[in-house]
Amino acid sequence: MSIISEVPARTAEQSDLLEVALPEIPPLADVLLEPLVRNTLQEDLGRAGDLTSNYIIPVEARASLRLAARERGVVAGLDLARLAFRLMDPAIKFLPLMRDGQRLSPGDIIATVEGPARAILSAERTALNFLGHLSGVATATARIADVIRPFGVKVTCTRKTLPGLRMVQKYAVRVGGGSNHRYGLDDAILIKDNHVAVAGGVRQAVERARQAAGHMVAIELEVDTLEQLEEGLSAGANIILLDNMSPEVLREAVRIVNGRAVTEASGRVTLDTVAEIAKTGVDYIAVGAITHSVRVLDIGLDDANGAAAGDAKES
Repeated sequence: MSIISEVPARTAEQSDLLEVALPEIPPLADVLLEPLVRNTLQEDLGRAGDLTSNYIIPVEARASLRLAARERGVVAGLDLARLAFRLMDPAIKFLPLMRDGQRLSPGDIIATVEGPARAILSAERTALNFLGHLSGVATATARIADVIRPFGVKVTCTRKTLPGLRMVQKYAVRVGGGSNHRYGLDDAILIKDNHVAVAGGVRQAVERARQAAGHMVAIELEVDTLEQLEEGLSAGANIILLDNMSPEVLREAVRIVNGRAVTEASGRVTLDTVAEIAKTGVDYIAVGAITHSVRVLDIGLDDANGAAAGDAKES
């Protein structure tokens, strides 16, 4: 038995992450992030601002706090947290002690936050929401990427993102060691079952796309059967999305493709099943759950003594 085939599958309950250094991903520019952060702060502040902080905290009060990990994971979203505090009050000093993509252990200090107490507390929830959610995306991605890395397969996301968060969720996927699928309907062609049905067949759909698309636009075809796969290949599809196929059928599909197109498996992929899928030889495994239903990573805003000034739970 080969070493690769002996790599155990990991379940959703196994939260430990491998001690693998993830590559540093270029950050998103502030000009892209600021509108999202500003709108989120405005949503929280409403029509009258932070009544609690403004009525209770003296205007001259200052705070020195730290963002701390409460559990193992992968951090992502530091720039959004930084912007939340800066937009609330430029006098707040945000000092990151880690970078996006670093592995976290409980108690790790991610960043320090110092400045006017009112403004810090008003921006706290926005900063933690972004940081906790995007770290959750990066962590979920990393857990799958850790499992399939020995097989030379990459995990990729889908368009199943939360409204308004696609740009930052896809960034967090990259931070977690994953790959991005198309961003929207306008940057690649993905022919799905309903397109095929309306077009009148696989060949008709692929050939129409091939005739109309520019040479820089990739054409991906979703197939449910090996017969559709062979028809799509002969029609010129660049990428084949193998939807809801068993490992045995996936293995045969990879054999049929034989390098003529990129192969991507999808359909109810979990930590329990991803290793068996990766063993079939596909190039990518698409997982919608890493963006549409991840659990928030528990990160808190603590005082210098470690007592919680706020946490990642809803309030």
